[in-house]
Amino acid sequence: MKLYSYFRSSAAYRVRIALNLKAIDYDLAIVNLLKSQQLDEGYLAVNPQGLLPALETEEGYLAQSLAILEWLDETYPQSPIIAGSAWQKAKIRNISYAIACDIHPVNNLRVLKYLSNELNVDDEAKNKWYRHWIEVGFEKIEFMLSDSSDYCVGDQPTLADICLVPQVFNAIRFEVDMAAYPKIAAIYERCNKLAAFDDAAPQNQPDAI
Repeated sequence: MKLYSYFRSSAAYRVRIALNLKAIDYDLAIVNLLKSQQLDEGYLAVNPQGLLPALETEEGYLAQSLAILEWLDETYPQSPIIAGSAWQKAKIRNISYAIACDIHPVNNLRVLKYLSNELNVDDEAKNKWYRHWIEVGFEKIEFMLSDSSDYCVGDQPTLADICLVPQVFNAIRFEVDMAAYPKIAAIYERCNKLAAFDDAAPQNQPDAI
């Protein structure tokens, strides 16, 4: 398989974690978002949405990180990332979607570029926007997390943790005070002690700058 990735793409970060957790070998194809390479004709033939990531498989190309992650879990059942009872699976998806569908889209790079380039929002206001939506989301997620679980749901990392860790990385980058979210911060630290998460981290990617 080949993963089209950029080191700071949250969605690509999620897929890198899952591939590592499942011990699946893959090649990286770097698509530089800052140079708008996702809009190049060659990449648009891979992913017409012009977004990251995309995964090249024997069956074709897949885009949208959550679709990729669920496909990986069904195709490679080792180290499942959506597991347990129907209720546990729903809880995993509940937290995952709260991050991937509610927090991440309004802070995506293309949104930030639009704020800067089209609406003439300065960096201070743009960063305030970013922090606001993370803080709104994290406040709710912190409430959703159990006091007794090592990870978001249960004692093994799941899809929820795979979505949470990249979002916390971004929160720290934009100077969100993580002391306000002790359960989230503890899960982030615990996950990053695992090789699958650490190896997928942005600073450990070949295109990291």
